[in-house]
Formats: sequence, structure tokens, C-alpha cells
Amino acid sequence: MHPDPANDATPASPEEQTAAAAPVAANEPASARELTWQRLLIEVAALPQLPGVYRYFDAQGGLLYVGKARNLRKRVSSYFHKDHAGTRIGHMVGRIDRLETTVVRNEAEALLLENNLIKTQNPRFNILFRDDKSYPYLKLVTHEFPRVAYFRGAVDRRHRYFGPYPSAWAVKEGIQLIQKVFMLRTCEDTVYANRTRPCLLFQIHRCSGPCVGEISREDYARDVRDAVRFLDGETEAVLAGLQDEMMAAAEAYEYEKAAEVRDRIGALSKVLHQQAIDTGDDRDVDVLAVKVQGGKACVNLAMIRGGRHLGDRAYFPAHIEDALALSAAEADDANSDEADENGHVVASTEARSAEQTVLEAFMAQHYLGVDCPALLVTSHAVSRDLLDALGGPSQRRISAQHQPRDQRRIWLDMTIKGGEIALARLLAEEGSQQARTRALVEALDLAPEGEDAALDSLRIECFDISHTQGEATQASCVVFEAHRMQPAQYRRFNITGIQGGDDYAAMRQVLQRRYAKLVEAARQGEGRLPDLVLIDGGKGQVGVAREVFESLGIDLSIIVGVEKGEGRKVGLEELVFADGRDKVYLGRDSAALMLVAQIRDEAHRFAITGMRAKRASVRTGGSRLEDIPGVGPKKRARLLQRFGGARGVAQASVDELAGVEGISVELAQQIHQALR
Repeated sequence: MHPDPANDATPASPEEQTAAAAPVAANEPASARELTWQRLLIEVAALPQLPGVYRYFDAQGGLLYVGKARNLRKRVSSYFHKDHAGTRIGHMVGRIDRLETTVVRNEAEALLLENNLIKTQNPRFNILFRDDKSYPYLKLVTHEFPRVAYFRGAVDRRHRYFGPYPSAWAVKEGIQLIQKVFMLRTCEDTVYANRTRPCLLFQIHRCSGPCVGEISREDYARDVRDAVRFLDGETEAVLAGLQDEMMAAAEAYEYEKAAEVRDRIGALSKVLHQQAIDTGDDRDVDVLAVKVQGGKACVNLAMIRGGRHLGDRAYFPAHIEDALALSAAEADDANSDEADENGHVVASTEARSAEQTVLEAFMAQHYLGVDCPALLVTSHAVSRDLLDALGGPSQRRISAQHQPRDQRRIWLDMTIKGGEIALARLLAEEGSQQARTRALVEALDLAPEGEDAALDSLRIECFDISHTQGEATQASCVVFEAHRMQPAQYRRFNITGIQGGDDYAAMRQVLQRRYAKLVEAARQGEGRLPDLVLIDGGKGQVGVAREVFESLGIDLSIIVGVEKGEGRKVGLEELVFADGRDKVYLGRDSAALMLVAQIRDEAHRFAITGMRAKRASVRTGGSRLEDIPGVGPKKRARLLQRFGGARGVAQASVDELAGVEGISVELAQQIHQALR
């Protein structure tokens, strides 16, 4: 692709480059920063005038920002040849140590590459949405008598899938509807094959009982076809078919059967009314609404599949304020430098609002690499270039409508309201969490008064020990930072080499393992110790923590034990200190105690779920199956699914084991011998 002469940018002369103001990093000598700046200016002047993607890195190699450009030289030079002092852009530019660029063929490729890098590299100054596309599906499992099931994961072409659904609850509600109206089975194939009499679902008219011959193959196949047609949006045809069935039964004097069909029609009609059914062409639609307020943003996504409103899900991006500041500056640069065929400067695009910027960032990241519905209903206008890029290599046309009417208007209003509620809830929760953090800091005198930066960076780690009568002992460490729990930083520790039930020894082991490494890393300037360590326990556990911290040379004042109050009642907890301070009772209604209790309860939840999983593995022999050579994750999953768990695998014969896909007779004999 050749550059447009009208968009040509004249590179700065070497004298102008050297004279340009070079931001000086706080911890870097001015001479070194000036040399870095001169090198960057030379690199910028040599950039091609072609579309592409650029990346800025700091001195430690961290990715600061990813951007796309129609003209790389012109866009990148705008960061280095303009005065950004005192702005968020200036803060970022002052940290740039290295830049990289990638030339592409067109803007669509640039957009896709940009958002792929944002998702995988997590740059500091880009709008970033958490990559959560693991949507659940309703699965119709291929079988002589097919069954419906909840599914999440990689799609297998042998079966039929409907969705995606925005939540697990929405899928389960769909399955319940299928059971009520079409009475399809939901039991596993292993259970189905071993039934000798109808189960409870048959008794309550939620299954037609194919396992014991209560329904013919032809009639069950008809019900399956009706269920598929309903899930595909052919609701009128399904309702008409049920009505014909009801009338035929009545004419044959089969009044009980007619009443059953009538009830099925009523259940289906009720659900369709609740879900704002539309029987037109809008069978698969995504509805997107965005709200920006209080330094936060929310994109609410509602899914319409088969003409049915399946519910919505709210997404909250990170890095919103910095990213919006940079995006606004880039839009100003793009608008100010465009020229028409006569050489007159014109505005290339309309000013983009913060809502449009956030919405387009979500769409680019969310639909990257996945199928996008042909119709998107949006609360704000989006660019045609973005929609073309979402169409993919096949150039499938994607349409967007931001001023809909009739049914689409109803869907959009519902989605906008849902997004507003979700964002208001987030802001309220964050405000409450900040108040709790401040209350705890003040109660324990953790930072000088008024230092908000210390509040925002306050890091608390909490430990708990969990076991069942000494079996499967595990310790948990949960982290609270930036006014919220940080699940990605949680850790579990398997406790070994101690007598079962010795909580003191378990606490000593987990603290030693956790902080010995952190102390060493902190000495090398690579790690950070927490500002507060919460221990779920009283004087005994705190005494153990004090011994560990003394041996490691860690300040004892950061250790706080959460001791149960009188009668172990919630709200009566007292704080126990390792440095000799007297116990503190914060009060039942204390915001500080609420935060302590929240963190302690999360540590307990995290520990007990891990302990139960470990205990179940030990008791069912799952770990023995993992230890068998030649049985990898896929084969293990097939075995557990076929036989309903590790206990069923252990009870299976060699021939039964060999009947599983991927299991040879020799491997089946090894499995049979190992588990017996």
C-alpha cells in the first residue's frame, strides 16, 4: 500500500530533534534521558508513512501503550514533537525508553493486531477488558435418545450447541424449560444405560422416560426436533405443533394427554412472554450499552439467541482514565492533521465521546477471534471500519444500529438500565471499600493521615488453615490491595510433614514458605512485603507468626491476629498484636472490623474449598488415576466422564475400559491393575 501524499508529514531536522524538550524521568540522570530522547527522535523520523501498530516500552521492558495509525510516522511523531507537560500523556511519554512498530496492509489489520496485543500484553495506558469469553452453552448430546446438558469449553462438532448464554443461571433456566415443555432427558449416558425403572424426573413430568421404554424412538425424536426448532427461534411453528397435538388427543378422548400438552403450551407461552420474544428476523443479536461515570466505565452486553432475550452481563475495563486521556489526544491529532484533495485542513472524523471510545475498545477485544452476530444494537454509534474488521477474513457484513425502534428499542433500554445499575453498584461498593480501608488504616495507625496514595497501595495478606480431623491439611493466603480482593494473587499451600491437626505447625510452615522467598526478593528490589498480615487465630497463632518473622527479620508490627470473641459470635472479634500491644476491640459496627472480617472470611472460604477438593481426590482415588503412565488429561477426562467418576473407573472391567476412545487393551489392563 502506498502512502497518500496529502498525508505526508515533514520529519523534523536533526537540530529540531535535539532541541526538542526531553522529559526527564524522576530516577534517571538528565544526560542519560537526553541521549534516550535523541535516539527515539531519530527512530521516529525514520518510520514509514504506512498503516501499522506502535508500542511504547519503559526502561524495565514493561509495555506502556499500544496504538494503531493510518500513518505511523505522523501519529508517533505527535507524541514526541508536542508539549505534553503536566498531562497524563506527558507522564507516559516521560517513561518511554523504547518503541516498536509493525507495518500492516490496512487499518482493519491494524485494529485487529492492536487489540490482540492489548489483550495478551496488558499495557499500562490502554483500556483493557478482562478476557472472559468462556460463555456457557446448552448442549444437545448426540445419542439414540439425545440429552440436554450444561456445557462450557471447547466445542465438539459431533454434538449440537445453542448459545452462548451470558451466565450459567441462564443455561440452567433453559434446561428446565426444555424439561417442562419437551421432556428431554438430562441424565448421563452411564446412568441412562443402567436404569431399570423410571427416575423421579419421570414421576414429576420432567422426562418422558426413554431409559425404560416409556416413549417410542419416533415420539422422542419428534420432541427433540421441536426443542431444536424452539431454540433456533421457530417458536410459532412449535406452538402450532403443540396445539395440533393437544387437539388430536382431545378428539381421541385422551383428555389426560391433552391436559399435559396444554400445560406444556402454557409453560412455553409464559416464558416467551417474560423474555420479550420477537418472532421477526432478529434471531441472533447482541445489544451493547456503555456508561462512563466517576472515573469508571461499564459495558453491558445482552444476548438475543433464537429470538429470546437470554440475559445480560456487565464488563468493567481497567486503566480507564489514562486510556481515555490518550485516546482523546490521538483523536485531536488525527483531526487536526488531515487534508483534503485541495490541501485544506479538515476534520476527518467527528469528536468521539468517552462512551464511544470504551464501547469500540470492548467490541474490538471481545469479538476478536470469535463469531460476531450479524446485527449489533448499540447505545452509541461505532465506526464502520471497526464493523468491517469484525467481519473477519470472510468479510461477512456486520451491521450496527444505535437508534433502534420497536422491539430493538425495548432490548436496548433494558440493557442501558442494567448497565447503569451495575455501574452504580460498583461505585457504591468501591466507595464503601475505600471508607473501610481508611477506617482500618486509622484504627491501626498504618499510614500518616491524609496520604491517599498509601491507602490506594495498602496491601493486606491473610492466612487460614483448613482440614478435616487432620486430613488433607491446606493453608490459604488471600490478598487485599487497591481497595479490593485480588483473586489472581491468591495462593494455596499443601501442608506436609506435620502431625495431623497441628494448626500451629501448619501456620509456621506456610509463613516460612511464603515470606522466606519474599524477603529475599525484597532485598534484591524485586518483591514487596505486605503492609499488614492477618492471622485467623489468637495468641497461639500470633506467637507462631512472631517466631517466623523474628527469624526472617521482618517487622513484627504488621502481624495482627483475628481472635474469636465471646461465644465465637460474629462482630465480637478482637485484634491481637505480635509486638506487645494490648488487644483491640473495634466495635460491632466498625467499618475497620467489617473489612477485617471480609478478608478473614475470604481466606477461610478459599482454604476450605481447596481442602475439600484435595480430600475428595484422596478418597476417590483420583490421584491414583493421574499417576498411571500413559493416562493424560484427555484420557483421564474421557474415563471419568464415561464411568461417572474415579470410583466407577475402578469398578470397570478391562473390556469396559478398552471401550473408551483412546484406551488400548494394554493400557486398560494397566489401569485395571493399578486401581485394584
